Amino acid sequence: MLDWIRLHWSELFYASEWAVRLVMLVYVPQRRSPAAARSWLLLIFLLPLPGLALYALFGRAFMPRKRLQLQSRVSRLLANVPAPSWGPAPDQDFAVRFRDASALAERLGEFPLVSGNNVELLPDYDGSILRLLDDIRAAKTHVHLLYYIFGDDVVGQKIEAALVDAVRRGVRCIVLMDALGSRRSIGTLAPRLRKAGIETHVLLPGGFFRNLHKDAARFDLRNHRKIAVIDGAVAYVGSQNLVDKAFIPGIVYHELVARVTGPVVRQLQVVLLGDRFYETEDLPRQEAGVFPEMPPAGDVAAQVLPSGPGYRQANNLRWITAVVYAAQHRVVLTTPYFVPDDTLREALVTAAQKGIEVRLIVSRVSDQWFVSHAQRSFYEELLEAGVKIHLYRDHFLHAKHLSIDDQVVQIGSSNLDIRSFALNAEVSLLMFDRDLAARLREIEETYIARSELLTLEVWQRRPWHERVFENVARLVDSLL
Repeated sequence: MLDWIRLHWSELFYASEWAVRLVMLVYVPQRRSPAAARSWLLLIFLLPLPGLALYALFGRAFMPRKRLQLQSRVSRLLANVPAPSWGPAPDQDFAVRFRDASALAERLGEFPLVSGNNVELLPDYDGSILRLLDDIRAAKTHVHLLYYIFGDDVVGQKIEAALVDAVRRGVRCIVLMDALGSRRSIGTLAPRLRKAGIETHVLLPGGFFRNLHKDAARFDLRNHRKIAVIDGAVAYVGSQNLVDKAFIPGIVYHELVARVTGPVVRQLQVVLLGDRFYETEDLPRQEAGVFPEMPPAGDVAAQVLPSGPGYRQANNLRWITAVVYAAQHRVVLTTPYFVPDDTLREALVTAAQKGIEVRLIVSRVSDQWFVSHAQRSFYEELLEAGVKIHLYRDHFLHAKHLSIDDQVVQIGSSNLDIRSFALNAEVSLLMFDRDLAARLREIEETYIARSELLTLEVWQRRPWHERVFENVARLVDSLL
């Protein structure tokens, strides 16, 4: 009898494993890249039940129905925000291929291209913090901050003091911080901000069980954006968090931030208030001066492209791939993390093989050991195609931007990896302006001057065990 029961259960277990394999063979490839599908299916076929459990946790970058409904609602509400009365249509002569790219960005992110903006590039870490502090101290109506990391350190406490002073002047202050990125300061800084009268919200809060109960979504989804809006007239966007540049021992961060004035500030304000709306289901009143009238501030045509799991498309990935294919002379990508999907990788390889100058600037120093090894697995194919890879030596280059043909510029919070493309809420500022592109090129040249040019011959001489580990890391990253 006991032997029969054991046999019965062993057969049932065997049958259940094959049922999992067959069902997932049909389900996993749906709306997923072939590489990711192959990785998940390999895991599930080798370990069906553990693989199924992991897939339930990490397999889909989905958002719960409630949050999708909120996103649709906030889009409708904020779509009624009036456009600048002087006219948003850009009056700039840029190539037709980039007009198509701008139209693509509008279809993906719902924000049109608007002219009349001024953009100042701030490559100095401490200098950008000082500029932000000056603008907060000069605020008259409101200060809105959305940051992945808001640290309770020297930098964070300076921002805190400026916000407290602003509240005393009657300025309305809102702070949004990500639950994971700002986890060290949630228990200390956030209570002080609230006590001072600063509206403070933790985005995507709680742990594994709370997120499953509240949102029925992946618990590792994060809000990775970095946006500041002051009086609806000045905005900051880029890669820099509100934290000391040496907040990780042994690593000093190097960033790039854009300080923006003009009508595109309104679009950054919409993205920020949309993230607040997901937590509060409330929008600030129009009479609070949230969307003031702004005269033209410059000549830059710009638009905002938000991305994240709440969108049906991988907005940032699709846009970058499109502009790389549209390039005719030069492509420069600067990123701390480079783990592209097949479409972007093929776009870069194709561009280089067409004779276009393609440069990838990445940091030799890394704060993500496993990701850095996955990243290295792509170098050989890129080098063989003619892509020039520059390894930045000075500190940790955390800046995230690109330039195309000295005419198109993108600056924002998104890395060039699967997590940023599919799992994180990100924001990018797209700009079409030759003078701005020339200023960014000067910054890129300083990176290149401080970098080591990687050659195919040197790279192919690395030890075999490094190759093996790089490919394993790349396989694991595909599971995302």
